[in-house]
Amino acid sequence: MKNIAIFASGSGSDMQSVIDATLSGQIDGRVVAVCVNKEGIFAIERAKKHNIDYKVFTLKEYKDNVSRDKAISAYLKDKNIDLIVLAGYLAIVTPVLVDEYENRIINIHPSLIPKHCGVGMYGLNVHKSVIASKDKVSGCTVHYVDHGADTGKIIAQREVPVMEGDTPESLQARILEVEHVLLPEIVAKLCK
Repeated sequence: MKNIAIFASGSGSDMQSVIDATLSGQIDGRVVAVCVNKEGIFAIERAKKHNIDYKVFTLKEYKDNVSRDKAISAYLKDKNIDLIVLAGYLAIVTPVLVDEYENRIINIHPSLIPKHCGVGMYGLNVHKSVIASKDKVSGCTVHYVDHGADTGKIIAQREVPVMEGDTPESLQARILEVEHVLLPEIVAKLCK
């Protein structure tokens, strides 16, 4: 059984899809740690509900992302982490963690990489960009995390059609439903 850490910055719905898949047996693993970078987010409530150890690492506590990632590394050290899942984590992971957990950190991104990704492309910004570009198809991508922003090797993608009249919010909602299927599938494969 693999030990999983999940990083989140918001409601934690992608995180919940992974937790649910561990509880149902789809994933041969367990979520043993949740790292969040904001106080008061619903991901914390989800961790509490499932008795998962969690810690908040806000940037104001640390002088920069490197210092924060060193603190995260120290927090995870005794947890024997096999896989880190970035599930709506709105921070760039530095080489401190990327090198320590090489090829063991994955991210889900709400577009078909290499389109609509990179620095500043998160949340509704992604879907606004897709609609502005008049793309007929969007989707989501699970990829390994490397030293760039959304540049790691792609593991899997799923397409979602862009409908006439879509708003960034409506497109985001439809893609999120697909994320909740794709992310646990990939985590399950990586835990085998």
